[in-house]
Amino acid sequence: MHEWALAESVIKSAVEHAGAQKLKKLKETGVLFGELQGIDREIFSFALEELRAQFPAARDCKFKITVEPAAFRCKACAHEFPLKGLSKTKDEAEFIHFVPEMAHTFLKCPKCKSPDFEIARGRGVSISYLKGEK
Repeated sequence: MHEWALAESVIKSAVEHAGAQKLKKLKETGVLFGELQGIDREIFSFALEELRAQFPAARDCKFKITVEPAAFRCKACAHEFPLKGLSKTKDEAEFIHFVPEMAHTFLKCPKCKSPDFEIARGRGVSISYLKGEK
């Protein structure tokens, strides 16, 4: 159910930022959705469509969702590497998507083989752009 709360937060933030930019009506909002975000994207999209009617400035807004691919940054050598393409089983990939911290169990830096890395991108939800009428 947190998809609905997150969708409401995105709409509220979009309306707030639109107001700061002197936009009276939102036409389009870009939403950056992290590959490792632990929510159901379909439910989140549905919630955006349903909840926008509660906000007059966002009533006709289209939400364009772009998935941000996951990337990790090695703490030992600073090499940044994507999740995609690393050899892993289907089960390992599923574990990483549901609990991103599990990546440390299954992955190592492809450059130096260190298991000490951080998530650099692909987590969370953010607004990437707003389009609207002044």
